[in-house]
This record gives sequence, C-alpha cells and structure tokens, in this order.
Amino acid sequence: MFFIIAAVSAKAQEYNTNGNLLHYYQEKLNFGFLIGFNQANFNVDLSKNVQKYDSLKTVACIPQPGFNLGIVSDYAFHRYVTLRFTPNIAFCERDLNYLIKGHDSVMYVKKIESTFLNFPLDLRLRSKRVNNFGAYILGGGAYNLDLAAKKNLSSQISPVLSEQVVNLKRDDFSYEVGAGAEFYLLYFKFAIEAKMSIGTRNLLIKENTIFSNSINSINSKMFLISITFEG
Repeated sequence: MFFIIAAVSAKAQEYNTNGNLLHYYQEKLNFGFLIGFNQANFNVDLSKNVQKYDSLKTVACIPQPGFNLGIVSDYAFHRYVTLRFTPNIAFCERDLNYLIKGHDSVMYVKKIESTFLNFPLDLRLRSKRVNNFGAYILGGGAYNLDLAAKKNLSSQISPVLSEQVVNLKRDDFSYEVGAGAEFYLLYFKFAIEAKMSIGTRNLLIKENTIFSNSINSINSKMFLISITFEG
C-alpha cells in the first residue's frame, strides 16, 4: 500500500511540475457543463406620454438573483481561437415597481418570472497558458426563449390594478461579451466566467393598462457568473 501511495504521489508531482492537461490546446473538441448565478434586469424606456398619467410617479426595475444550468461544447479553430456553444436553462425574476399616487401613494410590484432556454454562440480568444493558468475573452450572440411567457393573452383585463400584469414576448435575441479565467487541474479544467447579455428586442406587449401604456419599450439584460468544468 505504501508503494502504491508513493507512486501516485510521484505521478501527481510530475504532472504538477510539467503542467496539467498538456495537450488540451491541441484538442479540437471539448465538452463540459456549467453552473451559473445570474442577475436579470430590464432597460426600461418610459413612454413620451407618461406625463398624462398624473397618478404615476415612478417606474423602477429591481433585479433579483437566479441561476443557470447548462452544457459546454468548445470547438478549436486555432490554438487560441475557439467557437463556444453553451445551451442552458435560466431561472430569473425581475420586479417592476410602480409608485402610483391616489389618496395615498401605493407601490404596485409586478413580478416577472421567466424560465429561459438560452442558445449562446460565442467566439473565444484565449491567452497563452502560464503553467496551469489561462485567461480568455469572448463575444457573440444568443437566441433566448422564455418558456414562462404567455402565448395566448386574455382579452379581459381586470379593472383592479393589483390584478393587472405586465406581459412580455416569448422570443428574444441578445448580444453578449465576457471574460474568464481557467485553471488546469489534474483530470479536468475548471473556469470562472463573467458575462453580460443585452437583449435587442422590445419585449413589451402593449395592453390597455397604466402599467404597459406608461412604458415605450422593455429590453432584457442579464449579468451571469458561471463556473464551468471541462474534460
């Protein structure tokens, strides 16, 4: 048993001395998975006619934390250039807070919960390795499908303000930029990545309510920190 432990320790020291996963940059295709923590938000553009709503004082978006789960596939065009596809599912929540003044000021909080299927495709530029450490930057675009968005909206709108909702479109396209740091371990590569995603479509579905009519457009944005594991 002593000799087995000694042999394993010697082998590990050899890998650590020369560097782990030495042929990783020569491999064309790599796979893995990711776990991410997101903060979803909106860019809200108020309507030019918002002044006609004397009772509406402010509209604010409050981001909430969420998480992502996905897989990673990475194809190397070049030693330092790869095409990265990371389909994932994201659970997000944002609050739209409307301060409406009547006899008393009342805050109406419209919770918008989303379950996204995201399909990002990014071009990644990675640095030269320094021992077991590397870094990279990336940029690209994504198609995003909100499974929680309603396909068929009711023609009946409740006259009660607290029961009215803000509905959004299901499909979105976004562009994204990010950067990451990679750590080459004995049997796999571990990375930490930060990425910002900005939606390009106006997601707001116009309905005859003070909550939708007071807004001209809503665009999504998301900040994501991911932990990836690749073999």
